[in-house]
Amino acid sequence: MAKMSRTWSILTASTLLAVLYGKGEKSCAIWSSAGHVVQRGSSFKVYCTFDCKCTGSMFSDHPPTRQRYEKLNSTTIYANVMNITKNRTYSCKCSCSPSLDPCGLDISAGYPPDRPKNISCIYKLTNDESGVVSCTWKRGRETYLKDSSVLWVRTVSGDHTDAPHRVSSKGTVVPRSVQLISVWVQAQNLLGSEVSATINYTLSDIVMPSAPVLGLNECSSRECTIRMTQSVRTHYLEIQYKAGEQIWTTYRDQAGQMSSVQDWSSISSLEPYRLYHFRARSKFSTGLWSEWSKSISGWTQEEAPAEEVDVWYAEPASDLKSLRIYWKEANMSVSRGKILGYKLRVYNPNSGLDHVANVSADTRSYSISFCANCEVTVWARNSKGLSPPARITARHTAAQSPQDVQFMPGNHSVTISWRNPETALLPAAYVVEWYPLGYKLEELRWVRLGRNDNRAVITGLKTFECYEVVLYVFYGESSVNRTTFAGVTTLESAPAAGPLVQEKVKGNKVTVTWTEPPRGQRGGCITKYTIYLDSSSEHQQHYSVAASERMYVTDDLSPGFYSLWMTASTAKGEGPAGQKVKFFIQQETQLSLLLICGVISLIILFLLCLCQSSAVKQRFWVFFQCLMLDIVPDPANSKWAKECTQEKGKINIQLQLSNSAVNEEEGEPILVDVEELPRLSDTTPTNVSSQSPLHTNLTSEPALGTLLYPLTTYIKSFSHDSDSSDHTQTSLDTNTTVEYISSHGLEIMAEEDQEDEEFGEMLGSPHSHNILMEPLDFGGKLTLDAVKIDCSDFFQSN
Repeated sequence: MAKMSRTWSILTASTLLAVLYGKGEKSCAIWSSAGHVVQRGSSFKVYCTFDCKCTGSMFSDHPPTRQRYEKLNSTTIYANVMNITKNRTYSCKCSCSPSLDPCGLDISAGYPPDRPKNISCIYKLTNDESGVVSCTWKRGRETYLKDSSVLWVRTVSGDHTDAPHRVSSKGTVVPRSVQLISVWVQAQNLLGSEVSATINYTLSDIVMPSAPVLGLNECSSRECTIRMTQSVRTHYLEIQYKAGEQIWTTYRDQAGQMSSVQDWSSISSLEPYRLYHFRARSKFSTGLWSEWSKSISGWTQEEAPAEEVDVWYAEPASDLKSLRIYWKEANMSVSRGKILGYKLRVYNPNSGLDHVANVSADTRSYSISFCANCEVTVWARNSKGLSPPARITARHTAAQSPQDVQFMPGNHSVTISWRNPETALLPAAYVVEWYPLGYKLEELRWVRLGRNDNRAVITGLKTFECYEVVLYVFYGESSVNRTTFAGVTTLESAPAAGPLVQEKVKGNKVTVTWTEPPRGQRGGCITKYTIYLDSSSEHQQHYSVAASERMYVTDDLSPGFYSLWMTASTAKGEGPAGQKVKFFIQQETQLSLLLICGVISLIILFLLCLCQSSAVKQRFWVFFQCLMLDIVPDPANSKWAKECTQEKGKINIQLQLSNSAVNEEEGEPILVDVEELPRLSDTTPTNVSSQSPLHTNLTSEPALGTLLYPLTTYIKSFSHDSDSSDHTQTSLDTNTTVEYISSHGLEIMAEEDQEDEEFGEMLGSPHSHNILMEPLDFGGKLTLDAVKIDCSDFFQSN
């Protein structure tokens, strides 16, 4: 009974333990037929045995992937793994109650180690008594497993051979008394181990001194002194130097045994104003060279520039007002120091003017006033002095061009080749210049070549950019030939944008102006522009314009609305259209022309109406005669005046009257009085011939109080005042030898073609006030030989 109680106690405890620890219990056991480390390319089986009755499954890798398996028995399954090539993870899982954890297995796949080979050892002597032996070797292929390698060394000193001992990765210390050593390497991992062959070394063959320690003392323009320190004496020393990105240059100094403390070495044949880097190594009489020391650096001092500056110029503009001089920044071998500035001198041999200018070091061009015969000289200046002068002149005479000039563009470069002309005088130099079209002053580039060169390669050209290339051949300082290659491009496409257009409408004419597409969207060299003009009433028109033009005028456009746009073209095709502009051509109106014609017609009609009046005719006739004083004939020379002179004191004037009151049959002349009014004065001269001429009397105006009538002699018709129309009143003056005839009287008598009605009205109305019929008085008696008609009376009023 007590035994049964003990058994139940054990079962109860087991049950409790199972309940308490059931969650951490595995549901299966997993293993591999080849173990957990296998060789790559091998095949094996993975087994899973489950602890409970359930349906089990097998998975691999992460995330878990279900694997095909086979059943070995009721509790065990397995999967065949063929030709494994990498590390794998396998797991098995069983669905049962209570739930248990799955079981898993990590399999590492790799290779056994190869036999170590190419063992190389050095004996680095740290002092005069001992050194450190260190070796390197090749492990072979990658094993993909954790490997371990061990270096074994056995030393021989005279007749004594030490037992082999393992060497750490830092090497092993070997006394200088040891002459020989034997080394081998053992490599191993979980798949196997290998041992290399044994290599025997004589220490004197692999001995190596420590690397020297360098220090820079000082440098002149051509030489630097270096201080070197070593731990042991060596027999050979090798020093290397370089400037910038150049390759190392060796300078060997075999000075025998060197002090173990320090020594000095001078490195000569250096270039001025260069940053040099130095390093050194040493060697015993036998053995190996030491490692290179840490490099040190130092600048050599400056010298005056050795060569002239590379100078070029841009041809003057069309206005011939300025000339731009360019120069390149000299490299170190030419400048021999830091350039502080440039000196320019412009000398005019014609006027003797000498202009000197100093410019800063970062300046690469300078503009001067253009002078055809001027000589420009450029110097570069550093702290030690000036460079040799570089001279250039813009005046050149034409010379023979080179032969067989060929131009070959590439993807990013252009090649120009030529052959020297067959002349007695060989070229002295060549210059090839290039620049983007339209940006000569901003981006001018050039290269100067020698007389024996016949080929130039221009690199660094931008794609889709239009360039102009010029080849200059110099036969001296003043004789030059120029060959131009326009429209050069390395890679070309159609333009990506059109020109920017502006229009100006005037009548039926349109002036179109434009700017070329942006530089980055031209696609290369523009060959032409095309203007498109579209109208709703007409078909589309287009005009081709040269690439150099920026304006086009189109006229004779019909009235209406128009749309205008432009495109640019290269050798690869036509680009897209630019912005469209719209404008309107107005219908030309005839209103202005009609108004002008109407005004002119009215003026002509008004003048014709005025000309119907005899008074207006008379006024105009007198007025035009006044304007033609130089050609007015002298009345004294007229036939009528001569007849009047023969009959002194009598003037017969026949007037044809057209009054209705007078019969046409009456041909008797109308008598008029010719009356002369004497000047009212105290003394009346009896002879008038001594008085001044008429023009003198007219210019002097007497006072109104002394004259009874104006100084005017008149001829007045008495056709109504006289008793008879056939009686002519005659005024005689026996004291006067020569009579005076008024100019107005002559005009009235010359009016023979007046209309009858007008003349009758003018004579018949006693109340008519006509300026032509007013008394016109001319003071004094004048001879006909001295008379001059003064038209000022015509404008006098009553």
